[in-house]
Amino acid sequence: MSAVVQPSTIGAHLLEVAGASKRFGGVQALQGVDLRVAEGQVYGLIGPNGAGKTTFFNVITGLVAPDAGRFRLAGHDYKPSAVHQVARAGIARTFQNIRLFASMTALENVMVGRHVRTRSGVWSAVLRTPGFKHEEAAIRDRAHALLAFVGLAERAHQQAQTLSYGDQRRLEIARALATEPRLLALDEPAAGMNATEKRQLRTLIETIRGQGRTVLIIEHDVKLVMGLCDRVSVLDQGRLIAAGTPAEVQRHPAVLTAYLGSAHEPFETHEQPQELQQGEDPYRGNWAVKPDAPHGAGDTA
Repeated sequence: MSAVVQPSTIGAHLLEVAGASKRFGGVQALQGVDLRVAEGQVYGLIGPNGAGKTTFFNVITGLVAPDAGRFRLAGHDYKPSAVHQVARAGIARTFQNIRLFASMTALENVMVGRHVRTRSGVWSAVLRTPGFKHEEAAIRDRAHALLAFVGLAERAHQQAQTLSYGDQRRLEIARALATEPRLLALDEPAAGMNATEKRQLRTLIETIRGQGRTVLIIEHDVKLVMGLCDRVSVLDQGRLIAAGTPAEVQRHPAVLTAYLGSAHEPFETHEQPQELQQGEDPYRGNWAVKPDAPHGAGDTA
């Protein structure tokens, strides 16, 4: 088996993970995973089902405590021990299974995400001080701007559960962006989308990168990843088996073996238009998950 293709230094590393490990009972979900993401990149993380991708996301974002590993963001060590602390450090994420506040409006969902950057305390809210009112107005304005950015301006006052599947995905991205993250982590954002929605998603992610943000993306659509990402890492059975440019990774023997069972021809990376078959539902997948849904429900590693 060929050695892992190590990523080269393109710019300052925003996210650095060394030796991330996690065991669940008798299952070693992550085994010493290293990852370095340069600032301004769109970085892809792929692998077969059960490879450990979502577990890795859960670890770096504080949903699951790692057994081992070192974690650095923008040159500073951080401990992924609590979701709110990770958000304040500058990492925001979306989920494989959509987790919106189903009965709240799109605007309210984004405003909730924005509150991580507010300063007003409980008493300011209770007494509705001038400072609190000013801050709340700013939050609302920013939420409207983010909804417009993802193409949901006209859906601002609709309940999240009434939005189409693709719109719910975009709403999750808007809510994550409301935290003003340095790193945006997207867990299978194209899941359940039709071809048109995937093209719109790709344009949105490219626009986010164009604004100077860094994006780390898990995605099963290999063609989308290879056409969008600057660099790609591949996990299999909790181990990093390859990392490099899309061109390097798609020809790596270990990657071909993990996906296809043997060293076949490299993946085709150009996107082909896909027409919906008669009767096919363009919004396949999960709908908004209620706030009391347990963390990890329905997620796969």
